[in-house]
Amino acid sequence: MKSSPPDPQVDLWSDWLLHRRHADDPEYGQVVRAMTEGYADHVLDGARLTSGMTLADIGAGDGLIAFRAIDRIGPSLRVLLTDISAPLLRHAEELAIQRGVRQQCTFLECSAEQLKGIDDASVDVITTRAVLAYVPDKRGALREFHRILKPGGRISLVEPILRDEALAAMAIKNILDDAPPDSQDRFTPLLHRWKAAQFPDTEEKISQSPLANYSERDLPRFALDAGFTEIHLELHIDVLPSIITSWEVFLGCSPHPWAPPLNVILAEQFTVEERQCFEQIFRPVVEAGQSPSIERNAYLTAKKPLA
Repeated sequence: MKSSPPDPQVDLWSDWLLHRRHADDPEYGQVVRAMTEGYADHVLDGARLTSGMTLADIGAGDGLIAFRAIDRIGPSLRVLLTDISAPLLRHAEELAIQRGVRQQCTFLECSAEQLKGIDDASVDVITTRAVLAYVPDKRGALREFHRILKPGGRISLVEPILRDEALAAMAIKNILDDAPPDSQDRFTPLLHRWKAAQFPDTEEKISQSPLANYSERDLPRFALDAGFTEIHLELHIDVLPSIITSWEVFLGCSPHPWAPPLNVILAEQFTVEERQCFEQIFRPVVEAGQSPSIERNAYLTAKKPLA
């Protein structure tokens, strides 16, 4: 039996952003949307947009920042939406048409490290939301940002800081490696298997992972190396009551595009008995709202010098 060809309307990035991020659950999708709108608004506050500017929203995804910028500034704002995902660009363009702002938008398929189609010194402001986290060459991307900005132009970025999740996965692995086999409980190896499927769990893997091989302390240095000045970074750590109390949603969502959801991990890496054990222990924790949500986000603003 031949396998079906990949759907050209879906890729890793669009599947996560439009489906796996919220497990296709409308109620949880609204929660996620409200959170991401807050991130976008903070980025736009730092962008200091004014009438007649050109904004480049790099890794625009579903156009959240771009469209909220247009809502703020109006028809004089020109917006370039870039993404490596053709399906997401098509989705964003459809939304632009629905919102009646298609004429203000230019859609470009390119990576953050190679902003093809954008001229030198042609943009007033650059924004990103969870983009550099997935870019191996973060300095190269920031150099590209510097290239396309006009003198005096600004960047305003928000990036998730996921290094702690990787360090936690490594810590669980170290506990298991150091403990005698006969002293291990049933749950800790299962917990590690889950976490290691979503985050790197060794020093070597962490060093090779764009998601985990940097922290908020590195971002200002990357910006400085790229030629930016007036650099300001804010680290926001928000410890919230659990935002997921549905077991099905918990199973179906994933923390980032490269991470399989828990239901896939359980199906592929756990025996039936292990799945039953995991659910027996962890499902009550989830449904009781006893698993807090910790969000770590770094907001960076900087300016390209006038000369």
